Amino acid sequence: MRRRHPTELLDAARSGDRAALARLLSLVERGGADAREVARLAYPLSGGGYTVGLTGAPGAGKSTLTSALIGVMRKLELPVSVLAIDPSSPFTGGAILGDRVRMGDHALDPGVFIRSMASRGHLGGLALATHEAIRVLDAVGARWVLLETVGVGQVEVEVAGAADTTVVVVNPGWGDSVQANKAGLMEIADLFVINKADRAGAAETRRDLESMLALTESGDWVPPILETTATSGGGVTEVWDEIGRHRAFLESSGHLAERREKRLREEFEQVIVQRLRWRATSLVGDDDLARLEAEVLARRIDPWAAADEILGPVGA
Repeated sequence: MRRRHPTELLDAARSGDRAALARLLSLVERGGADAREVARLAYPLSGGGYTVGLTGAPGAGKSTLTSALIGVMRKLELPVSVLAIDPSSPFTGGAILGDRVRMGDHALDPGVFIRSMASRGHLGGLALATHEAIRVLDAVGARWVLLETVGVGQVEVEVAGAADTTVVVVNPGWGDSVQANKAGLMEIADLFVINKADRAGAAETRRDLESMLALTESGDWVPPILETTATSGGGVTEVWDEIGRHRAFLESSGHLAERREKRLREEFEQVIVQRLRWRATSLVGDDDLARLEAEVLARRIDPWAAADEILGPVGA
């Protein structure tokens, strides 16, 4: 089969070719020269879409809530793209969970595009790959992107930070609020959703969240706390309404532009750091890197001096 250039793939994807779009996202995941070319082509075409992130502890029902949100959006005849961010398989490098398994009710809907995504070999890891994948979807005309992460670790919180509106999903009896705060959820949440709210402990969880919010500087926007039972669709329309209210707030206040500028600055810095790290280690070599690491661990050289020895070839 003839290998298609990223330019050809992007043109086809912008004309509605879903296979071409899937190929573009695969290139982004894989990294390397093709991924950089895709990023270069997509960047000037992006900026018109809106991204909603959904994150929370495993088992919170994020996939079910995402599926229910898709249902609400499709009733409004809104096309929607979904990036389901999964852990990388140790064997294939691909996403462990399949997109059709997670949200199979919408798999055949031409107005829904669902993609599971893993870090694979992308320079900078999952966070940077996610930024670029969102940009590709934006460039081909996606006006709504739902971004779902699998957990609440540092990577997932960073990924959720790629969204314009971030929804943090918790369950009744969600555990130690201090640990949740350490995970960064309070800092990134624009909306809290207590899913499985038909279970015991929902009221206590609401009080816990309210207490935490009272101790958090929230600025002009105080994250609302909503309750859903996503399996039956209960409360999901209200979540969609609050997403719309938050978007309107961001746009009218100018905060949306500020958020996006801040994300681009951070992404730019991450790219520089990752490229410098790759460049430095490639120049030094694995043997010298292992030697320097051993010297640091043996306290024969301090970390700064070791770093200077590594970064010398790149002019640091």
